[in-house]
Amino acid sequence: MEFKIKEVTTPSQIKKFIKFPHKLYKGNNQYVPVLNGDEFETLTKSPALEYCKIKMWVATDNKNKIVGRVAGIWNPHSNEYHFEKRVRFGWFDFIDNRDVAAALLEQVAGWGRELGMEQMHGPLGYNTLNRQGMMIEGFENTPPINCLYNYPYYSRIMDELGYEKQVDWVQIKLRADEGVPDKIKRINSMLLEKHNLRIMDIKELKGSSKLIKSFQKSYNEGFKDIDNFVPLTDSEVEKVAKDYFSKLRKELTCIILDGEDNIAAFGICVPNLSTSFKRAGGRLFPFGFLHILREFRNYTTIDLLLLGASSEWQNKGISSIYHTHIATNLERGTIKYAITNPQAENNSAYKVWDRYGYEPYMKRRCYIKSL
Repeated sequence: MEFKIKEVTTPSQIKKFIKFPHKLYKGNNQYVPVLNGDEFETLTKSPALEYCKIKMWVATDNKNKIVGRVAGIWNPHSNEYHFEKRVRFGWFDFIDNRDVAAALLEQVAGWGRELGMEQMHGPLGYNTLNRQGMMIEGFENTPPINCLYNYPYYSRIMDELGYEKQVDWVQIKLRADEGVPDKIKRINSMLLEKHNLRIMDIKELKGSSKLIKSFQKSYNEGFKDIDNFVPLTDSEVEKVAKDYFSKLRKELTCIILDGEDNIAAFGICVPNLSTSFKRAGGRLFPFGFLHILREFRNYTTIDLLLLGASSEWQNKGISSIYHTHIATNLERGTIKYAITNPQAENNSAYKVWDRYGYEPYMKRRCYIKSL
């Protein structure tokens, strides 16, 4: 097969770059399209671009049809934080053709060598807020909207190209309608009293620069030992607060404050909107927003988006408080299932799910290769 590699630089080229997966996965029942406008903003206006560099490429056939895409990301904060010299690849999609995949990855590798990097890994975004990891199990399942989906041949080709496992992330599916035993509720009440903690009303987040700063500290400390983690900057946290905090649902959110009203831990869940995003097909208008709004008001599955605790509150059982609080809120509702966010298989916090009945849902892999 003949093809060419082209760098993506103009807005119109970026829009085609974004829409390629919609065509690649046309007819696939599990693929969840991202919103085109959100993706364009991520690639061109993300606060992470204050310190990251990104380059994009597409592969086109002899009819000028896109048959693959990839982005290369240089994140100096990550390299400094982990004492590494790595370039990232992400937004990586391609037809079932090893040569196309290899040529795209070589563009990132060549750029990485120019920057003095020694390794390349991915799929990754700028940071852990972006979608990351290549699916290697669970292809029959539909991912949450903040997670990637890919065909099974992706990982086969990565293996053929000599890429190795850096880390695997797992996702599980739990029953969310089984209630919480009274004994557990009493224990959690005792924990709150013992440690002088309280569950915050999420309305307190509105316009509170102190709590936003406290969330940044808690998030950065809670995830500091996770593979490929990058601490969020002030501008990144401000964008998270602007885009998401006003949309949090009281029954799906538990933010725990210590005696000085700093955030000790947080459990943030969101409605699973995968079905409506599939119907929207990457577009909010003319009808996409109606599909999303309808499912936002009437859903039966939730996504466990962010669960974490500040360093001084880890390993003190505090995670049980937000699990119990949210589960109690769901006891009389219509929610049946919960799907976890990807969690590194070597993350000790993952063990908390052993006490719950769950089933494996998906597994994702970050690949790595020396340059």
